[in-house]
Amino acid sequence: MTPSPDRRIDPDVDLRVPGDRAEVVARPVAVLGVIAAGGMLGALARAGAQAAAPHPPAGFPWATFGVNVLGCLLIGVLMVLVDRGRPGPLVRPFLGVGVLGGFTTFSTYVVEVQRAVQAGALATAGTYLVATVAGALTAVWVGEAVTTALLDRRAAR
Repeated sequence: MTPSPDRRIDPDVDLRVPGDRAEVVARPVAVLGVIAAGGMLGALARAGAQAAAPHPPAGFPWATFGVNVLGCLLIGVLMVLVDRGRPGPLVRPFLGVGVLGGFTTFSTYVVEVQRAVQAGALATAGTYLVATVAGALTAVWVGEAVTTALLDRRAAR
C-alpha cells in the first residue's frame, strides 16, 4: 500500500520533522487522552482473552498468539481505511496506537518464550517464536490486501 503523496497514514511517526508533529502540537492532551483510553480498552480485551485461555509455562500460549495475530490483521485493515478515508484526527491514535497497541502484546510474547525455554519446552518456545512473527506479518498483509480489494471492488461498482 502506497499512501497518496498529499496524505500520510501516520503523521506523527517522526517527531523530529516539524510537519510530522503538527497533530501532537495542536492537540497534545486530546491525542494522549485518546491513546490512553484506547490503550485501556485494548489491554482489557487482551487480559480477558488471556484469562479465558490460561496456559502452563511449557504450554503454547494460544491466547497471546491469537491476540497478536488478530491485532496485526486489524492494524492492516485500519491502515487502509485511514489511508482511503477521511477519518478525524484522533481516529488513528485512538484505534491504532491506543486500542490495537494495548491489545497486541509483543512484550508478553517474549516473556512467554523465555518461560517456555526455562521450563525446558524448547520446541514450544521455538515454534511460538517463529509462528508469532510469521503470523503477525502475514496478518498485516492479509488485512491490507483484503481491505484494499474490497474497497477497490466497491469503488468499481
